[in-house]
Amino acid sequence: MTDILLDEDGDLRIENGDLVLGEATAQNQELILIAHKGEFKESPEIGVGISNALLSENLQDIVNSIRRNFEYDGMQVNKLEIKPNGTLTVDANYN
Repeated sequence: MTDILLDEDGDLRIENGDLVLGEATAQNQELILIAHKGEFKESPEIGVGISNALLSENLQDIVNSIRRNFEYDGMQVNKLEIKPNGTLTVDANYN
């Protein structure tokens, strides 16, 4: 998905006085994972809140939450896995 890109600090990426557009699927996935429900004004139901979710003992609940959030945002989730060591594997793209 082409969208406005952010820099490593989460600020709008600007080059030569213009916003930078580019492939933003991974960026959007990261934002959905980090955000808590209610942080996106236009879509208050989106947000995994991964910092709190990882405190859960049930990794499958976290996987289900991530899948629901990605699908709600319009992604097709092909593979989604959290290993016991916390490594997240995602294969999801916008339709």
